[in-house]
Amino acid sequence: MKVVDYAPKYREAFKQLNQWWIEQYFEMEAADYKALDFPEKNIIEKGGYIVFAVQEGKAVGTCALVKLEDLDYDYELAKMGVHPDYHGQGIGYLLGEAVIEKARSLGAKTVYLESNTKLTPAINLYRKLGFQEVQGHESPYERSNIQMVLAMSEF
Repeated sequence: MKVVDYAPKYREAFKQLNQWWIEQYFEMEAADYKALDFPEKNIIEKGGYIVFAVQEGKAVGTCALVKLEDLDYDYELAKMGVHPDYHGQGIGYLLGEAVIEKARSLGAKTVYLESNTKLTPAINLYRKLGFQEVQGHESPYERSNIQMVLAMSEF
């Protein structure tokens, strides 16, 4: 298993890995389509970053670091998805560490994320990565019912 940076050949995997979990628990929303259909334009070209966990040439997981235009938060950890056949193997943690390290190298002071408490394994993963719950930020997602932040100075 290795972690690699985004390349156009992984565009469809980025969409599929995320669309699977979103549709498994929720419904796709406008903000999902915007990021997943046009990751170069809406994530990479805006100063963001996408990584993939690749095993035997196949993308089995992904995670994005989205540059925010926000006074409170520098980046958002977003669009983390792992193929169901690979759950429980630590891939999400590996991807999370990779994007946090990238945020740190870019000088980020904070990394923000939004999720839903229905996704218990994901919430536990975020806590393990050092994220803490915050409140009060407006979300573009109807499904979001928890917001978390990682203060980079703590690590």
